[in-house]
Amino acid sequence: MKPSHAVKLVATSPKAARSADERTALVDAFERCRAASLALAAPLSPEDCQAQSMPDASPIKWHLAHITWFFETFLLSEFRAGYVAFDPQFKVLFNSYYHAVGERHPRPERGLVTRPTLEHVLAYRSHVDRAMRALLLDETIDLETIAALVTLGINHEQQHQELMLTDLKHLFSLNPTAPVYSDALVHPKPMVDLSLRFEKFDGGLIEIGHDVRADPQGFAFDNELPRHRVFCEPFTIANRLITNREFLTFVADGGYTRHELWLSEGFDAVQRGGWRAPLYWRDDSDGEWSEFTLGGSRKLQLDAPVCHVSFFEADAYARWADARLPTEAEWEHAATSGRSEIKQLHDHVWQWTASAYLGYPGFKTAAGAVGEYNGKFMCNQFVLRGSSCATPSGHARAERSTYRNFFQPEKRWQFSGIRLAR
Repeated sequence: MKPSHAVKLVATSPKAARSADERTALVDAFERCRAASLALAAPLSPEDCQAQSMPDASPIKWHLAHITWFFETFLLSEFRAGYVAFDPQFKVLFNSYYHAVGERHPRPERGLVTRPTLEHVLAYRSHVDRAMRALLLDETIDLETIAALVTLGINHEQQHQELMLTDLKHLFSLNPTAPVYSDALVHPKPMVDLSLRFEKFDGGLIEIGHDVRADPQGFAFDNELPRHRVFCEPFTIANRLITNREFLTFVADGGYTRHELWLSEGFDAVQRGGWRAPLYWRDDSDGEWSEFTLGGSRKLQLDAPVCHVSFFEADAYARWADARLPTEAEWEHAATSGRSEIKQLHDHVWQWTASAYLGYPGFKTAAGAVGEYNGKFMCNQFVLRGSSCATPSGHARAERSTYRNFFQPEKRWQFSGIRLAR
């Protein structure tokens, strides 16, 4: 993630010299990304885009403006000669938490900002998109100077595209009419091979983190670096994710009432929040379970991966199942092993690990505003690995299993699930 999946640093350098084709390719990537955000918002009304369901979430309108603010603030204002800001007030309204940039509007109050209107925010996007295209095609601008920052901005926007779906799902779940966002259901798919097996790994001294030598032109966030060695004891890891059916057995066995299964803070969260099942599950009057989805309320798919569980719930389930959560080093080692029996690593749910979110040995926070994100949040959070059904295609791609998502352990509204280890 991330408290809100905002800006993170690019960790690898672009090519020393870029051809005209490479310049055009960057423009195409930028415009495809920008169009994808608008496509996500297209089915929504202005009222849908205005509401904020909780302090952790943001209105869709704010997402559309903030990801535009990034390009205006860090690229156009710095590199486009004579550029005039679309609206000077947006510098404060749509800053997330960049102290180096200046003041910020309080995050819990984003839903109260009824002006500018959605129409005005869309005009802002068009204004910035035109200026960005001109900047990228301007041959007097050294593309080497801005390419890494543009690529970072694209990845930043893709993170917010996933957040748009997670935040919208939470918002719609509070509506008693159970509104449908899309019939093209954004939800983990049921599994075909249901046999749960634990695959053995010998462990030993392994390397994790983005490999700049093997992928010198590839994009990575700074928290994926530097690549380093980790010692793993021999371990086994589940070949697949835990299903709703399996988690329902935990629920039926009193899992949410058995304090001995829970970390202390986790059981406090259970009692404080009245948790009795994953976030969007509903125990219907006829004894059947349903689940709220972006396609409305649906019968619980028992063979789909369990989703929208916190770290605390994942950890408690693992204890109940006489197992544990994998460390992020174990997860990455298994994911990059090439062993075909390890399934569902990507595109289903983010997978909680037992690893605290900290910098790798040798990690250094970069100077400047875009360096604020990762380093200052390396506290009281846990790492998730993989990607989810809501992650934009190609963002957390399968060939880059070094991607590190992270959230506080009580968070449930993300598409997060469980893989076991022993």
